[in-house]
Amino acid sequence: MAPESAQMPVARSYSFPKEEHLCRKKLIAELFGRGSSFGLYPLRLVWIAAEAPTTTPPQVLVSVSKRSFKRAVDRNYLKRLMREAYRLNKYRLLEAPGGHPVALLAIIYTGKEKKPFTLVEKKLISGLERLLQEATPAASAGSPA
Repeated sequence: MAPESAQMPVARSYSFPKEEHLCRKKLIAELFGRGSSFGLYPLRLVWIAAEAPTTTPPQVLVSVSKRSFKRAVDRNYLKRLMREAYRLNKYRLLEAPGGHPVALLAIIYTGKEKKPFTLVEKKLISGLERLLQEATPAASAGSPA
């Protein structure tokens, strides 16, 4: 008979609590001042690597340009889509083998028109996977060997 721990799946937390929201102006300025970034249309991800790989969730900022979407209802809708896509897929970042190297993360909607949730989620998933690939060498290069 197999051990019980082998049969029990790992319980994932699909929450996005207030502690994971990036709100401090000083940290936001630091993120955009010295952070690395890449774009996957219609999203742009900006991040700062952590000192060492961690399993704690990064603080996340979700933003939509007022220039592109004049109506607040449209901006709020897109932010809700991005938060939901992140909430459902953040386990890809948190369950990376050896931990993930991201301390702060900004997800910015750069598109000019509203996209469906499936596209936003697909782009966010590929963005998180690319983030793991790009941020890992940066974190290990900074530490002396």
